[in-house]
Amino acid sequence: MKTYKILGTLCSAWVLAFTATQAQAQPAGYPNKPIRLIVPAGSGDSCDILSRLIAPKLGERLGQNIVVDNKPGSGGQLGLTLIKQAPADGYTLGCGQGGNMVVVPLAYAKVAYDSRKDFAPVSMMASNFLALMVRPDAPFKTTQELIAFAKANPGKVTFGTNGEGAFLHFATEQLSQMAGYEYLHVPYKSMSDVFTQMLGNQIDATLASYISVQPMAASGKMRMLGIARSQRLPDVNDVPTLNETVSGFTSGGWFGVIAPAGTSKEIVAFLNREVNWVLRQHDVQLRMKQLGLDIHNDTPELFTQMLERDFVEWGKVLKKMNFKPM
Repeated sequence: MKTYKILGTLCSAWVLAFTATQAQAQPAGYPNKPIRLIVPAGSGDSCDILSRLIAPKLGERLGQNIVVDNKPGSGGQLGLTLIKQAPADGYTLGCGQGGNMVVVPLAYAKVAYDSRKDFAPVSMMASNFLALMVRPDAPFKTTQELIAFAKANPGKVTFGTNGEGAFLHFATEQLSQMAGYEYLHVPYKSMSDVFTQMLGNQIDATLASYISVQPMAASGKMRMLGIARSQRLPDVNDVPTLNETVSGFTSGGWFGVIAPAGTSKEIVAFLNREVNWVLRQHDVQLRMKQLGLDIHNDTPELFTQMLERDFVEWGKVLKKMNFKPM
């Protein structure tokens, strides 16, 4: 009996301590109204898919609606500027990615935000890779055939991206340089515009996030020639890597939740914990695995370190390309 009483006392003490810790972790009175989650891209983009995957569960955890608000334009600059300008009260969040937070500031001489000063990294969600997609009736059925056609017809193969100087533009340029062919770049406002034009047979190809094009490849609306990954995906082992044709070519990015700079450390830490909880749920992990994503459960500090590292690495890539900021 004494043993049970001691265990009961210890358990009660642990519950009280855990409850106190939880109470300390959640900022008083937050959240008490809906939260806006700005996606600096159009529907069907990777950030959009990820945001809409986590928003309902995060909303349930917080007891408030998470309203996903798409704001595409200028390679993500429009949406990120809106996030920067929002009050730093935890009621405006955003989906940041390597393309709009690192590549765009390196590519443009004037950008309305400073990724390292104007945002508070909250939680890294996932990292992914690109896929080479072509319209269904394209005359090339493999990466080798596309490259051969492009070499024989310089500037004839049209590649769509989500904007001049955007991450996908540089990934497309990097692939062409490594493979040794010329192409015609056709920039659009968002990837959803690119997909619309491809489905209408207006452009030939695109390098896009695997997460955003996998459904169209599975349905046969587009043809996937290869993935920009070091190894094939176990679930779709019949799709070759681009590295098998263009040695050394891999490309992808990361996606994370951000807030305006100045958001309190308490709110950032609380949101980090809640987003990470959502990312650990079985159905979320299963869906992300199906999309070929690597799931993260990182701290805001690790997110910040990844941001800094990418500025260094992408700076080297653009320097090698002799690219001058626009």
